[in-house]
Amino acid sequence: MKFLFIMFQHLVPQHLLSRLAGKLANATTPWLKNMMIKRFIQHYGVNMAEALQSEPEDYACFNDFFTRALKPGARIIADADNALVSPADGVVSAAGNITGDQLFQAKGKNFSLTALLGGSEAMANAFLDGNFVTVYLSPKDYHRVHMPCGGTLQKMLYIPGKLFSVNQTTSENIDDLFARNERVVCLFDTDAGPLAVILVGAMIVAGIETVWSGQVAPAAHGISETDYTSQQPAIQLAGGEEMGRFKLGSTVILLSGPGAVKWQRSLEENTPLQMGEKIGDVVAWARG
Repeated sequence: MKFLFIMFQHLVPQHLLSRLAGKLANATTPWLKNMMIKRFIQHYGVNMAEALQSEPEDYACFNDFFTRALKPGARIIADADNALVSPADGVVSAAGNITGDQLFQAKGKNFSLTALLGGSEAMANAFLDGNFVTVYLSPKDYHRVHMPCGGTLQKMLYIPGKLFSVNQTTSENIDDLFARNERVVCLFDTDAGPLAVILVGAMIVAGIETVWSGQVAPAAHGISETDYTSQQPAIQLAGGEEMGRFKLGSTVILLSGPGAVKWQRSLEENTPLQMGEKIGDVVAWARG
Protein backbone atom coordinates (compact mmCIF):
# COMPACT_ATOMS: atom_id res chain seq x y z
CA MET A 1 0.00 0.00 0.00
CA LYS A 2 2.83 2.41 0.82
CA PHE A 3 4.42 1.72 -2.57
CA LEU A 4 1.15 2.43 -4.39
CA PHE A 5 0.63 5.64 -2.38
CA ILE A 6 4.10 6.92 -3.29
CA MET A 7 3.75 5.90 -6.95
CA PHE A 8 0.38 7.65 -7.15
CA GLN A 9 2.01 10.89 -6.02
CA HIS A 10 4.70 10.63 -8.68
CA LEU A 11 2.18 9.92 -11.44
CA VAL A 12 -0.70 12.27 -10.61
CA PRO A 13 -0.65 15.85 -12.01
CA GLN A 14 0.00 17.39 -8.58
CA HIS A 15 -0.48 21.06 -9.42
CA LEU A 16 -3.57 20.54 -11.58
CA LEU A 17 -5.19 18.40 -8.89
CA SER A 18 -4.36 20.95 -6.19
CA ARG A 19 -5.65 23.89 -8.23
CA LEU A 20 -8.91 22.06 -8.98
CA ALA A 21 -9.25 21.31 -5.26
CA GLY A 22 -8.65 25.01 -4.62
CA LYS A 23 -11.51 26.01 -6.94
CA LEU A 24 -13.83 23.54 -5.25
CA ALA A 25 -12.76 24.77 -1.80
CA ASN A 26 -13.64 28.35 -2.85
CA ALA A 27 -17.14 27.39 -4.06
CA THR A 28 -19.84 29.44 -2.31
CA THR A 29 -22.91 27.43 -3.40
CA PRO A 30 -24.58 26.88 -0.01
CA TRP A 31 -25.55 23.21 -0.31
CA LEU A 32 -22.15 22.24 -1.73
CA LYS A 33 -19.93 24.07 0.73
CA ASN A 34 -22.12 23.05 3.70
CA MET A 35 -21.98 19.40 2.64
CA MET A 36 -18.18 19.49 2.25
CA ILE A 37 -17.68 21.18 5.61
CA LYS A 38 -20.03 18.84 7.50
CA ARG A 39 -18.48 15.71 6.02
CA PHE A 40 -14.97 16.98 6.74
CA ILE A 41 -15.84 17.75 10.37
CA GLN A 42 -17.37 14.30 10.81
CA HIS A 43 -14.59 12.38 9.03
CA TYR A 44 -11.66 14.07 10.80
CA GLY A 45 -13.29 14.80 14.16
CA VAL A 46 -12.70 18.57 14.01
CA ASN A 47 -13.29 20.30 17.35
CA MET A 48 -15.75 23.03 16.40
CA ALA A 49 -16.38 23.96 20.05
CA GLU A 50 -13.17 26.03 19.97
CA ALA A 51 -13.95 27.72 16.64
CA LEU A 52 -15.11 31.34 16.66
CA GLN A 53 -17.87 30.31 14.24
CA SER A 54 -19.11 26.86 15.20
CA GLU A 55 -21.69 26.15 12.47
CA PRO A 56 -20.88 25.09 8.88
CA GLU A 57 -23.45 27.57 7.61
CA ASP A 58 -21.40 30.41 9.15
CA TYR A 59 -18.64 30.01 6.54
CA ALA A 60 -18.66 31.49 3.06
CA CYS A 61 -16.79 28.52 1.55
CA PHE A 62 -14.73 25.50 2.56
CA ASN A 63 -11.48 27.51 2.59
CA ASP A 64 -13.13 30.01 4.93
CA PHE A 65 -13.87 27.09 7.28
CA PHE A 66 -10.44 25.53 6.89
CA THR A 67 -8.66 28.76 7.86
CA ARG A 68 -11.16 29.35 10.70
CA ALA A 69 -10.34 31.60 13.64
CA LEU A 70 -10.50 30.29 17.20
CA LYS A 71 -12.40 31.72 20.13
CA PRO A 72 -10.45 34.15 22.34
CA GLY A 73 -8.59 32.11 24.95
CA ALA A 74 -8.71 28.84 22.97
CA ARG A 75 -4.90 28.94 22.81
CA ILE A 76 -2.64 30.29 25.57
CA ILE A 77 0.60 31.93 24.43
CA ALA A 78 3.51 31.13 26.76
CA ASP A 79 4.63 34.51 28.09
CA ALA A 80 8.14 33.87 29.43
CA ASP A 81 10.53 36.52 28.09
CA ASN A 82 12.87 33.98 26.52
CA ALA A 83 10.26 31.46 25.34
CA LEU A 84 9.84 30.16 21.79
CA VAL A 85 6.32 28.91 21.18
CA SER A 86 4.86 26.46 18.71
CA PRO A 87 3.86 28.26 15.50
CA ALA A 88 0.96 25.90 14.85
CA ASP A 89 -1.19 23.04 16.03
CA GLY A 90 0.20 19.70 14.89
CA VAL A 91 2.76 17.06 15.72
CA VAL A 92 6.56 17.15 15.68
CA SER A 93 7.94 15.40 12.59
CA ALA A 94 11.54 16.04 13.63
CA ALA A 95 13.55 18.39 15.85
CA GLY A 96 17.16 18.88 16.80
CA ASN A 97 20.46 20.17 15.50
CA ILE A 98 21.32 21.11 11.95
CA THR A 99 24.53 19.18 11.21
CA GLY A 100 26.47 21.48 8.96
CA ASP A 101 24.11 21.85 6.01
CA GLN A 102 22.00 18.77 6.79
CA LEU A 103 18.58 18.52 8.48
CA PHE A 104 16.98 15.27 9.58
CA GLN A 105 13.82 14.43 7.59
CA ALA A 106 12.82 10.91 8.67
CA LYS A 107 14.54 7.63 9.52
CA GLY A 108 17.54 7.22 7.24
CA LYS A 109 16.92 10.47 5.37
CA ASN A 110 18.48 13.93 5.62
CA PHE A 111 18.12 16.92 3.32
CA SER A 112 20.07 20.07 2.50
CA LEU A 113 19.52 23.35 4.34
CA THR A 114 20.76 25.30 1.33
CA ALA A 115 18.36 23.46 -0.98
CA LEU A 116 15.50 24.11 1.46
CA LEU A 117 16.30 27.83 1.20
CA GLY A 118 16.17 27.81 -2.59
CA GLY A 119 19.93 27.47 -3.09
CA SER A 120 20.72 30.69 -1.20
CA GLU A 121 24.09 30.07 0.46
CA ALA A 122 24.00 33.55 2.00
CA MET A 123 20.74 32.78 3.79
CA ALA A 124 21.82 29.25 4.71
CA ASN A 125 25.04 30.51 6.34
CA ALA A 126 23.03 32.01 9.20
CA PHE A 127 21.67 28.58 10.13
CA LEU A 128 24.61 26.20 9.56
CA ASP A 129 24.99 24.01 12.69
CA GLY A 130 21.89 25.68 14.11
CA ASN A 131 18.61 24.17 15.27
CA PHE A 132 15.34 23.20 13.62
CA VAL A 133 11.89 21.82 14.31
CA THR A 134 9.40 20.48 11.76
CA VAL A 135 5.68 20.60 12.65
CA TYR A 136 3.15 18.61 10.60
CA LEU A 137 -0.43 19.96 10.48
CA SER A 138 -3.05 17.24 9.99
CA PRO A 139 -6.37 17.98 8.25
CA LYS A 140 -8.26 18.38 11.56
CA ASP A 141 -5.85 20.97 12.95
CA TYR A 142 -6.18 24.74 13.22
CA HIS A 143 -4.38 26.03 10.12
CA ARG A 144 -3.22 29.51 10.95
CA VAL A 145 0.51 29.96 11.58
CA HIS A 146 1.78 32.24 14.35
CA MET A 147 5.09 33.78 15.36
CA PRO A 148 7.27 31.65 17.68
CA CYS A 149 8.64 34.88 19.18
CA GLY A 150 8.60 38.58 18.37
CA GLY A 151 10.46 39.57 15.22
CA THR A 152 10.95 42.03 12.36
CA LEU A 153 10.49 40.70 8.83
CA GLN A 154 13.66 40.87 6.73
CA LYS A 155 12.98 38.78 3.62
CA MET A 156 10.35 36.57 2.04
CA LEU A 157 11.35 33.95 -0.49
CA TYR A 158 8.85 32.07 -2.67
CA ILE A 159 10.21 28.80 -4.08
CA PRO A 160 8.13 26.80 -6.59
CA GLY A 161 8.26 23.03 -6.46
CA LYS A 162 6.43 19.74 -6.24
CA LEU A 163 3.33 19.10 -4.14
CA PHE A 164 3.98 15.73 -2.55
CA SER A 165 2.02 14.85 0.57
CA VAL A 166 4.00 15.68 3.73
CA ASN A 167 2.68 12.97 6.05
CA GLN A 168 4.95 10.44 7.78
CA THR A 169 4.70 7.82 5.03
CA THR A 170 5.85 10.28 2.38
CA SER A 171 8.58 11.73 4.62
CA GLU A 172 10.02 8.25 5.07
CA ASN A 173 9.93 7.35 1.38
CA ILE A 174 10.63 10.46 -0.74
CA ASP A 175 14.13 11.93 -0.64
CA ASP A 176 14.58 15.68 -0.02
CA LEU A 177 10.82 16.07 0.42
CA PHE A 178 10.76 19.52 2.04
CA ALA A 179 13.44 20.87 -0.31
CA ARG A 180 11.40 19.73 -3.32
CA ASN A 181 7.92 20.96 -2.42
CA GLU A 182 6.59 24.46 -3.08
CA ARG A 183 7.32 26.70 -0.07
CA VAL A 184 7.50 30.21 1.34
CA VAL A 185 10.51 31.17 3.50
CA CYS A 186 10.01 34.10 5.90
CA LEU A 187 13.19 35.42 7.52
CA PHE A 188 12.90 37.44 10.73
CA ASP A 189 15.30 39.33 12.96
CA THR A 190 14.51 38.32 16.55
CA ASP A 191 16.00 38.18 20.03
CA ALA A 192 17.12 34.68 19.01
CA GLY A 193 18.96 36.18 16.03
CA PRO A 194 17.93 35.17 12.50
CA LEU A 195 14.83 32.99 12.58
CA ALA A 196 13.24 31.39 9.53
CA VAL A 197 9.59 30.33 9.44
CA ILE A 198 9.05 28.12 6.38
CA LEU A 199 5.55 27.25 5.16
CA VAL A 200 5.73 24.12 3.01
CA GLY A 201 3.03 23.34 0.48
CA ALA A 202 1.68 19.85 -0.19
CA MET A 203 -0.79 17.81 -2.22
CA ILE A 204 -4.23 19.50 -2.35
CA VAL A 205 -2.90 22.64 -0.60
CA ALA A 206 -4.78 25.38 -2.43
CA GLY A 207 -2.64 28.26 -1.24
CA ILE A 208 -0.21 29.78 1.26
CA GLU A 209 -0.85 33.27 2.64
CA THR A 210 1.01 35.75 4.82
CA VAL A 211 -0.63 38.58 6.77
CA TRP A 212 1.52 41.24 5.08
CA SER A 213 1.18 40.17 1.43
CA GLY A 214 -1.92 38.00 1.12
CA GLN A 215 -1.70 34.87 -1.04
CA VAL A 216 1.89 34.06 -2.01
CA ALA A 217 1.51 30.54 -3.40
CA PRO A 218 0.67 29.26 -5.90
CA ALA A 219 2.44 31.74 -8.15
CA ALA A 220 2.99 31.83 -11.90
CA HIS A 221 6.70 32.60 -11.70
CA GLY A 222 9.94 31.04 -10.51
CA ILE A 223 11.85 31.81 -7.32
CA SER A 224 11.14 35.32 -6.11
CA GLU A 225 12.65 37.22 -3.19
CA THR A 226 11.19 40.30 -1.51
CA ASP A 227 13.42 42.40 0.73
CA TYR A 228 11.71 44.12 3.66
CA THR A 229 14.78 45.52 5.43
CA SER A 230 14.02 49.08 4.27
CA GLN A 231 10.24 48.78 4.67
CA GLN A 232 8.74 51.76 6.50
CA PRO A 233 7.14 51.19 8.82
CA ALA A 234 8.89 47.89 9.48
CA ILE A 235 6.75 44.76 9.59
CA GLN A 236 6.99 43.75 13.24
CA LEU A 237 5.03 40.87 14.72
CA ALA A 238 4.76 39.87 18.37
CA GLY A 239 5.25 36.36 19.69
CA GLY A 240 2.03 34.40 19.13
CA GLU A 241 0.71 36.84 16.54
CA GLU A 242 -0.65 35.37 13.31
CA MET A 243 1.80 35.52 10.41
CA GLY A 244 0.28 33.22 7.78
CA ARG A 245 -2.10 30.40 6.97
CA PHE A 246 -2.58 27.33 4.79
CA LYS A 247 -5.61 26.79 2.58
CA LEU A 248 -5.60 23.06 3.31
CA GLY A 249 -2.89 21.44 5.44
CA SER A 250 0.87 21.12 5.37
CA THR A 251 4.06 21.65 7.38
CA VAL A 252 5.95 24.46 9.14
CA ILE A 253 9.73 24.34 9.61
CA LEU A 254 11.54 26.67 12.05
CA LEU A 255 15.26 27.38 11.70
CA SER A 256 17.48 29.16 14.25
CA GLY A 257 21.20 29.91 14.33
CA PRO A 258 23.89 27.94 16.19
CA GLY A 259 23.56 28.08 19.98
CA ALA A 260 20.59 30.45 19.84
CA VAL A 261 17.81 28.10 20.92
CA LYS A 262 17.46 25.16 23.30
CA TRP A 263 14.48 22.95 22.58
CA GLN A 264 12.33 21.44 25.33
CA ARG A 265 13.40 17.87 26.19
CA SER A 266 9.87 16.72 25.44
CA LEU A 267 10.13 17.92 21.82
CA GLU A 268 10.47 14.54 20.15
CA GLU A 269 9.05 12.88 17.04
CA ASN A 270 5.24 12.56 17.18
CA THR A 271 4.93 14.98 20.12
CA PRO A 272 1.52 16.72 19.78
CA LEU A 273 1.62 20.50 19.89
CA GLN A 274 -0.82 23.35 20.26
CA MET A 275 -0.07 26.78 18.88
CA GLY A 276 1.38 28.98 21.63
CA GLU A 277 2.78 26.31 23.92
CA LYS A 278 6.43 26.63 24.85
CA ILE A 279 8.78 24.54 22.70
CA GLY A 280 12.13 26.09 23.59
CA ASP A 281 14.20 28.87 25.13
CA VAL A 282 16.26 31.60 23.57
CA VAL A 283 19.74 30.90 24.95
CA ALA A 284 21.87 33.72 23.62
CA TRP A 285 22.39 35.96 20.67
CA ALA A 286 25.33 38.33 20.32
CA ARG A 287 24.40 41.03 17.86
CA GLY A 288 27.30 42.08 15.72
